[in-house]
Amino acid sequence: MAVDVSISNSGRGTPILPILSVNFVGTLGFSIVVPFMVFLVAKWGGNAIVYGALAATYSAFQLIGAPILGKWSDQVGRRKVLLLSQLGTMLSWFIFLLAFFLPTGALMSVDNALLGQFTLTLPLIVLFVARAADGLTGGNVSVANAYLADITDEEHRTENFGRMAMSTNAGFILGPALAGLLGATVYAEMLPVIAAFLISVVASVLIVFGLSESRAEVLKNKPGLSNACKVFGQETKEVYRLKGCTETPKTDILQLPFMPQLMSVNFLVMMGFSFFYIAFPVHAAIQLDWSVTDTGIFFAVLSLWMMLVQGPLLACLSRQISQRALVTGGGLLLGLGFALLLWNGTAGIYGAAFFIALGNGLMWPTFTAVLSKFAGEQMQGAVQGLASSLGAAASIVGLISGGLLYTWAGSWVFLLSAVIIGVAALVASSLRPVGPEASEGSS
Repeated sequence: MAVDVSISNSGRGTPILPILSVNFVGTLGFSIVVPFMVFLVAKWGGNAIVYGALAATYSAFQLIGAPILGKWSDQVGRRKVLLLSQLGTMLSWFIFLLAFFLPTGALMSVDNALLGQFTLTLPLIVLFVARAADGLTGGNVSVANAYLADITDEEHRTENFGRMAMSTNAGFILGPALAGLLGATVYAEMLPVIAAFLISVVASVLIVFGLSESRAEVLKNKPGLSNACKVFGQETKEVYRLKGCTETPKTDILQLPFMPQLMSVNFLVMMGFSFFYIAFPVHAAIQLDWSVTDTGIFFAVLSLWMMLVQGPLLACLSRQISQRALVTGGGLLLGLGFALLLWNGTAGIYGAAFFIALGNGLMWPTFTAVLSKFAGEQMQGAVQGLASSLGAAASIVGLISGGLLYTWAGSWVFLLSAVIIGVAALVASSLRPVGPEASEGSS
């Protein structure tokens, strides 16, 4: 009983279970296609570089959509924007399903030293359209983080962001495992995509009936989008504390304490992870000779370990160790995990997964808590939107170049991930406490 009360307690009287549920279901819908996407791209004519470009398409369109959605959430409310984002995801899965019913004849063939050999087909093109649609409305993560920051007080911040990360990893545990089971049926890759579509429907229902608005200002004033300045985030109402439309939100955000360093860490971690995200499924299929089920089990185990770290372990350590130490130390452990992927044996791969889970589990939820703390109450949406857009930019670089680098250098791309994460850890070590926490020795 004590655990249930704690999980539902934000410190401000608002339960956090609804937003955790929305985050879990949304992650489940996304992660269910991770194990077989590379196989599907190959089936429809693509290669590792096309796979990287496909993943980067989502990030490229998220770069456009996430900042606008984040600012809209400050203006019209988190709940409405979360619903809009989820409906966009539902549409993207419907477009994805259409690709299975299209002819797979070659529209164009490419064979050169830079891009390798691949065939452009109609299903592959539709797949790109589906990922673009999802990316354009893909501000759900940043808006969900802003929602959690709205309802969480300072005492519970790191703990509750750890729980948010747990709900994400719970989705990543069930998603790949479910993909392995569904992908083994006669319907192969189509059944997991149908499941993802139905899961997005469930997430939309949860938002409509289970989530209340978190911004009292929105409920009280009910602001609208009455001019172009507001649409593009350069508006003058008090929520941004801008003097006029001549000041850009990005300039205002970067003037917050330690925000340039925090955004740098965000960019580097996302880029380092993107190399891993794009290269490992290809590595598993080509070098390790894994099946969809093998890949699904790996990601499920990795996410399970992350959830355990981000739950009881992080809750315990966050009371004893400073946030700066958790971000820095976690980053170094994460970099070590990526470096260990150079060993191809099963034991070595799962050993690497342990350090990846430990490092990321300690670092990332702590980092998101620190970011939300320095954002303050009035600029959560704007800060989270900028972080998402920078993360999307890093993902574009990492996903596209990751596919190229794996084609040229194989598993050595994981060492580059380790170096990038190590640099992020060094940047994080420069953070210093400000305000009341400075006297307590906490960062």
